[in-house]
Amino acid sequence: MWIMWLIIIVLLTILEVITINLVSVWFIISGIVSLFLSFVIDSFYVEFAVFVCLGLVLMLLTRPYLVKKLSKKKVSTNLDRVIGMEGIVTEEITKFKIGEVKVDGKKWSAISSEKIEVGKEVIVEDIDGVKLIVRKEDE
Repeated sequence: MWIMWLIIIVLLTILEVITINLVSVWFIISGIVSLFLSFVIDSFYVEFAVFVCLGLVLMLLTRPYLVKKLSKKKVSTNLDRVIGMEGIVTEEITKFKIGEVKVDGKKWSAISSEKIEVGKEVIVEDIDGVKLIVRKEDE
């Protein structure tokens, strides 16, 4: 029976290497445990039950932690970092006309759902392509 567990471990390892999504790593570990159990216990059903139960328990207990630790953190780009910043309107913005704002020392095209006059302070809410979506700063 140990040869079967060795084949399962190798196949699951190949699957994990191909997917790189933490799909079968827990069952590789439980397969190794079942492999060692096959030298001590002669019952395939016990070995299989340990394989399935241990794999599920390991997955449920460790996957959320590992996914959080291994996930790439979002790095702000030059565009993303202006979200939330304050700016000054340098060219009037209306609901149907793209205007211009100065944010972080640079001029940007800007749109808004309301009319904003030149000289008013705005907050950058989001980015749509190369245009900033702004709103009037609460006065």
